[in-house]
Amino acid sequence: MNSFLPTVEKLPEGHPVKVYYKESALIQELLLELYNVDPVANFQKYFNIFNQLTTIEKRFVRKENQLFPYLEKHGWEGPSQGMWSFHDNLREQIRLLNKYNEEKNTTKIIENLPYLIEGIKRLMSIEDTRLFPKAMDLLSEEDWKEFYIGDEEVGWMLTEKPAPYPAIIKEEYVHPSEDFTQRDLSFSLDNTFHYDEGYMTPEQVNLLLRFLPIDITYVDENDKVIFYNRGDDRVFSRSKGIIGREVRFCHPPKSVDMVLRIVAEFKAGTKDVAEFWFNFKGRIIHIRYFAIRDNEKNYKGVIEMSQDITDIQKLEGQKRLLDWD
Repeated sequence: MNSFLPTVEKLPEGHPVKVYYKESALIQELLLELYNVDPVANFQKYFNIFNQLTTIEKRFVRKENQLFPYLEKHGWEGPSQGMWSFHDNLREQIRLLNKYNEEKNTTKIIENLPYLIEGIKRLMSIEDTRLFPKAMDLLSEEDWKEFYIGDEEVGWMLTEKPAPYPAIIKEEYVHPSEDFTQRDLSFSLDNTFHYDEGYMTPEQVNLLLRFLPIDITYVDENDKVIFYNRGDDRVFSRSKGIIGREVRFCHPPKSVDMVLRIVAEFKAGTKDVAEFWFNFKGRIIHIRYFAIRDNEKNYKGVIEMSQDITDIQKLEGQKRLLDWD
């Protein structure tokens, strides 16, 4: 299972692949402990080990959102399809075992646990013999240097956070929200603006806001309405006349005092969210207000979001298949 390990051990400390192998060592220890523990005789011990193993989700997400996109950039799309499906199969087994854990159904736990253990072993074998060796061949050193900030956002299974790669002076660390580094991308950046995560043209931003299944109204720090999205099926009607209007004139007298209190609390920094739900024309409407603040925590306005949740409230169980046919 560790045929590539001798190569990995020569990598600098903190290298993403070396971190993956440190996680692999932890996973192997946990799988051995799970194999040897008796859920009937010591359920709590089993449960603790199992819960620690479920942090493997962080490893899955890092691979799916960090490693796979870089492999795609270099023309290898297989992991984004086959291995991602493998992840989902293991997630389903974990969900099933969590259900049996809640019920303390040790018979079902003992029956299903081996499938999870063997599935993870098989995945790690493929990682060791194919995924990581080929990733090392395809990705450049500059590619690997771009991983740390994104990896940190997702997190690791390890109890101690890995050292940054490449090694950096602490004061040089850049938070993801402040990282404006230009990177090679597979699409044109013409007429785009850089947002916290990604790039869009003004047209794309407008389309995104128009097709969101939720009403949005943005009131700036001066209490003036500066934006609302024009969806095809709004909960509450809006017109161009409200742009530039003071927020206190945009609500009926019976609710304006409440709106003004929300704005006052947001400005004072004592609250960040307010929400309400009620019946409106036979539908259940959910309204939320969010304080908007810049990186220095200065108040920059409030967003009002309204959504018809009538059909959402009716959902039961789960739906995992497309029923278009």
